[in-house]
Amino acid sequence: MIRSGIDIGGTFTDVIVFDEETGAIEVTKTPSTPENPANGVLTGLKKSNVDIGNLDFFSHGSTVGTNALIERDLPRTALVTTKGFRDVHEIRDATKQNIWDAYEDVADPYVARRDRLEVTERVKQDGTVATELDETEAYDAVRVLKKRGIETVAISFINAYVNGDHEKRMRAIVEEAYPEAFVCCSHEILPEMFEHERTSTTVINAALVPVVREYLVDLSERLEEEGYYGDVLAMHSGGGVMTTDTIAYYASRIANSGPTAGAIASAHVASLCGYDNAIGFDMGGTSADISLTYDGEIEMTDQWAVEYGYPIMFPSTDIETIGAGGGSIAWIDEGGSLRVGPKSQGADPGPACYLRGGDKPTITDANVLMGWIDPSKFLGGEMDAAADPARRVIERDVAGPLGLDPIEAATAIEEIAIANMSNAVRLVSTSKGYDPRDFALVAFGGAGPLHAADVARDMSIPTVIVPPYPGINSALGCLLVDVEHDHSQTFIENATRDVVDDIEDAFASMEDEVRKRLEEEGIGADRMRMNREIRMRYAGQWRSLDVSCPRPIDGMDEIRARFHEQHERAYAYSDADQAVEIYGLRVVGKGLVAKPEFPRIGGPNSISTAQTGTRDAYFKTENAFVETAVYDRGALGTGAEFEGPAVVEQMDSTIVVPPGAAVEVDDVGNFIITV
Repeated sequence: MIRSGIDIGGTFTDVIVFDEETGAIEVTKTPSTPENPANGVLTGLKKSNVDIGNLDFFSHGSTVGTNALIERDLPRTALVTTKGFRDVHEIRDATKQNIWDAYEDVADPYVARRDRLEVTERVKQDGTVATELDETEAYDAVRVLKKRGIETVAISFINAYVNGDHEKRMRAIVEEAYPEAFVCCSHEILPEMFEHERTSTTVINAALVPVVREYLVDLSERLEEEGYYGDVLAMHSGGGVMTTDTIAYYASRIANSGPTAGAIASAHVASLCGYDNAIGFDMGGTSADISLTYDGEIEMTDQWAVEYGYPIMFPSTDIETIGAGGGSIAWIDEGGSLRVGPKSQGADPGPACYLRGGDKPTITDANVLMGWIDPSKFLGGEMDAAADPARRVIERDVAGPLGLDPIEAATAIEEIAIANMSNAVRLVSTSKGYDPRDFALVAFGGAGPLHAADVARDMSIPTVIVPPYPGINSALGCLLVDVEHDHSQTFIENATRDVVDDIEDAFASMEDEVRKRLEEEGIGADRMRMNREIRMRYAGQWRSLDVSCPRPIDGMDEIRARFHEQHERAYAYSDADQAVEIYGLRVVGKGLVAKPEFPRIGGPNSISTAQTGTRDAYFKTENAFVETAVYDRGALGTGAEFEGPAVVEQMDSTIVVPPGAAVEVDDVGNFIITV
């Protein structure tokens, strides 16, 4: 098996190719090509010297969907809904991200009001029909769509989650009268209550399908031209992969796929090093993504959004993303304060030191001035870069206006970046009842290992783990996942023994649906695994928690006890005497895929052999430039140990070990840094 995992990021496209027979690993990075992501993928594969026709497995993560939502680069989309519910999509839940800012404008709806069409129909909350679908109005709505040339249509009727017959009929009418249009229905996308959340998810899914399908079709065709005829798998936000045929209908599932791949890889690396609790710290060129693994399980969320107010209700890894990447711009606000991010120079033109026309100071430029990065070593020396442009833009835009020398300015940029990233770590840990001191920090991304020790020290995290290929860790995650589908439904009952049979019946029906999807993707019964979760809350409460449950369910006592335990950890409160209510059910079906086992590295090697020289690097703790040892990571074998200050260089990243920190290399090449 020759496997390829690829992460299409905002700045770089990362590639890992693993030959299971020989144990050989090839990694490479190439600038992303936002105008056509397939170009970057093909370039990266060819740089890795793999014969694409010999690939047996291809899986990738992508920011294409996320970027399309951020930039609103979406096709014109229409919404067909029940008469009287046209404005649900715009009214939302009537909240703001900052409740104290009376002047804050919420994001515009994804569907303009004139393109939200109404038809007469009504289904009651119990699924019975109160008013039949008016097919005359339905055909009239299709004529409007056709006249306006809108080929992307979302259908979301009131209470369709309990009875989707009217949505099915509406879709049949659209397909009959306007076969060119793509249609998706809310009862298939998200069969759960609450009109706004269901409508928002369905609309976003419909809008993304043409965007995602276009690049996937192009990528599949070009891979086939190179001789690859297998499945083109894509990571989805829930932590599994789907085939292109499935993604063509569930496009919003891959909107958070790249960061999810990184979270999976960080949990895997931590497990190899003996840590069940880990915080994933993925810092790339545009952003930093923070995830958390507790007791070996990645923390998940059922609601997330690219823009506040328009939720995507598919399960996703719970990731906190901030605008703090190597390309994040340092700037001075109107009050004269230095800020870093969230705007970024991205892949094009990139930081000033990249020599691609970037003319604004960035975190990477600051790291070059501090001596942490040797610009002649970018991408193993394949990329032209220089320190002078970095110094020039920092002097002009930061040091000069603030009356600092360039090194003081660069240090200030770094300190603000560390503070921002530490805040993100707090959001996934302390704010949710976890103590960072009980975790290891897994640092990856091109820029993560540069800053991880400082973030760990700031958060009292005792250990940092840097995997062998940190710059392509998200691409590695794409090799470690299973085919996965999930199905959920609303189910509101008291959590007592009386409802066990009803729950079992509902789970059986949902598992049949998930099993059907897995079979369509070529997964045999021997490779299928089904996991069940019950969404629970205290009676009268709004927030709910997902609690795993056995197959079959023997009783509710153990499940209620798990809920109380999770509630105590999440909210520092539980009440075993309080009535517990079931809110919903979810089934997660996995099609198991063989995971690669990576080779052990050699060793022990002499530290002096691995040292390529020294250079002066600035550390705030010393308040001075310090002579710093520079090591070639590829020459450090199992059992190698050294202390900071040190800089370790490799093709895809640079590791900074500050004074007072110590490093040990394990048998697969992970760096264990004690801070």
